Amino acid sequence: MDGGRRLLRSLKEAGAGLWPAFSRAAPVAGATESPRIRPTRARAPRLGPTDRFVNLAAKRGVGLALAVTLVGGSFLFGAVRGGQYDQFVAEFGSPGDLLARGLGFGLDTITISGARDLYESEVLKATGLSAKNSLLLIDAAAVRSQLLQVPLVREASVRKLFPDKLLVEITERDPFAVWQRDGELVVVSADGTVIEKLRDERFADLPWVVGAGANKRVAEYQKIVEAGGDIGARARAGVLVGERRWNIKMQSGLDVKLPERDAAAAFAQFAKLARETRLLEKDLLYVDLRAPGKMFVRLSEEAAAHRAEAMAAKKKGKGGQT
Repeated sequence: MDGGRRLLRSLKEAGAGLWPAFSRAAPVAGATESPRIRPTRARAPRLGPTDRFVNLAAKRGVGLALAVTLVGGSFLFGAVRGGQYDQFVAEFGSPGDLLARGLGFGLDTITISGARDLYESEVLKATGLSAKNSLLLIDAAAVRSQLLQVPLVREASVRKLFPDKLLVEITERDPFAVWQRDGELVVVSADGTVIEKLRDERFADLPWVVGAGANKRVAEYQKIVEAGGDIGARARAGVLVGERRWNIKMQSGLDVKLPERDAAAAFAQFAKLARETRLLEKDLLYVDLRAPGKMFVRLSEEAAAHRAEAMAAKKKGKGGQT
């Protein structure tokens, strides 16, 4: 201060030494600002994968987690190799299914509709599902594909109704006849398409056809037996001979040989004669209608022997009278 108690320096100059920020905000007039010097930071050396893993493992709790993971993985590997895991899944389901069932997404109900000739147990088996599955993890498209592998199933749909219901709808093919080919019995549709093997008696009442190409001509065989009315109902099978004409095998064992043309009319003629003469009750091997307007019959060996004896006795009786 001077003698008048005045400052020899301005407050800005004095404050510059105490508060550098103050001096930067308001520099002293005429003073030259010194260049700003920024401190440099030393970069840490780049760590390799091993060092990073060591640093991670050194953190609190990470080592314990790694140890638990290692032990659990070893146990799981041993269980898989030893078969215990597969046995567990077969009995209780996969871990994912167990978790989903615990959350309320079990598979409690499977509703099957549209089954006519198939048993519900067969449909259920085709889906591959059971109470061990969970609705949440079921692949509806995959289940539908499995159902379509069943020969009798023409169409199928699978819908999930949360939380625990599955709806399966199927449309079956229409079985039309049983076809015997190479000693094997198969069920065929109206167009001759093979549906499946004949495994039980559920299709036993269908028409039976035998021979190469007979499956494609089932409708033709049906018209022939229908022309015979009640006699046609007693037909057991139609045998296509040389893919040209039919032999009708009757339940009595009699064979009716039909011509290539007008087979239905020929069988209707046979049916009329059978009613009038009780032909089906006679001991015959076959009736041949292949010649137009004619009918030939062949007796069984036993019937032929009886007939021969009767003819001989009759001839002998006539000789005795003379």
